[in-house]
Amino acid sequence: MLRLAQRMSRAKPSAIMVIADKAKKLKAEGRDIVNFSIGVPNFLPGAHVYEAARKALDADTGQYGSNRGRDDLLDAFIAHLARAGLPGYQRENIAVGVGAKQVIYNLAEALLDEGDEIAFPTPYWTSYLDIAEIVGAKVKLLPCPSSQHYKLTPDQLDTAITPTTRVFLFNNPSNPTGMVYTREEIAALASVLVRKPDTWIITDDIYHRMVFDGLGYHNFVHSRPELRERTIFIDSLSKTYGMPGWRVGFMAGPVAVAKAVVTLNSNHITNIPEITTAAAVAAFSGPQDVTERQCADFALRRDRVVAALTAIPGVSCPRPQGAFYAFPDISSAFGRRHGSTRIDNDVDFCAALLDAKGVACVPGSAFGEPRALRISYTCPLPQLDAGLKRIAEFCGELT
Repeated sequence: MLRLAQRMSRAKPSAIMVIADKAKKLKAEGRDIVNFSIGVPNFLPGAHVYEAARKALDADTGQYGSNRGRDDLLDAFIAHLARAGLPGYQRENIAVGVGAKQVIYNLAEALLDEGDEIAFPTPYWTSYLDIAEIVGAKVKLLPCPSSQHYKLTPDQLDTAITPTTRVFLFNNPSNPTGMVYTREEIAALASVLVRKPDTWIITDDIYHRMVFDGLGYHNFVHSRPELRERTIFIDSLSKTYGMPGWRVGFMAGPVAVAKAVVTLNSNHITNIPEITTAAAVAAFSGPQDVTERQCADFALRRDRVVAALTAIPGVSCPRPQGAFYAFPDISSAFGRRHGSTRIDNDVDFCAALLDAKGVACVPGSAFGEPRALRISYTCPLPQLDAGLKRIAEFCGELT
């Protein structure tokens, strides 16, 4: 009998895209929809990026590129790392991919055998769990509720990471919560990780240029340089430069890990396109004003969102300090009704909110936290204000 591979029973479509697709469908049917669901930055890169792409198109040879990434792109990323306080990487430490998601998937294949343990905090980005399950890893979740501002504590980490934990995956700033770890918090976690020599560390820091309030970006390697020999840094063009559709991701880490990812690239993707490569080099090497301006704008939007959400009775929202997400706890609505619709969980809440008010949010259970929902606040300001007003109206109508 013909059948699919068993791993496909573990593969699930992105919960975020399911909501986004439903919102898109309703909008196409004529509904007035405010879409807070998909994590796109909603700005475009500078003109120099498009100019570089056009020049590359005119000079295109149609040939294959490098499995690791073209030298000028590797050098541009190395300079980018140095600006983030992570100098000293060489080309042999770097590998590229079709977005950060594909790099993380390659790392899962490179570092995890079936049954190996991977640990990461909850809430988590949806693809972490999906990728781990596809490759057959054993997942250990480290719950970080809103009462601890969605942040991992050193004691939790110390208890969770055992000699059988193959990989610890860490996201800072966080998707979905927007939380950012301080220098002191990173140092405390790093001190724990130093005592866990059998565990690889993956730091997914694709939002590290989107940090507010003067808090700054901090990495485990900043605090404890000895962790560099087993830490893999993940980055992407998507959020920093407004280029999610260009699909360019990176890793920097130990030579053996980078070599493994390059080998997998040779079997998966061969190379990222030359046109995209030229655009990426320009993004890293050219003016940074667009990114800086957007970070300031997101901080102002954050203030708007938090003020609106915390004004709703029963809703709590730890103050995000990075990325462009808010993650309010809406569990006070559970057991209540909106009209004839009973709301027993976050999925019910989001479904009723979309049906009644035309506001699309992602249920927190998609991120491992069923008491919350995620709001991506990058839409135009009139839509942002309208969506926040509709959420307040919806909550005010609950009985």
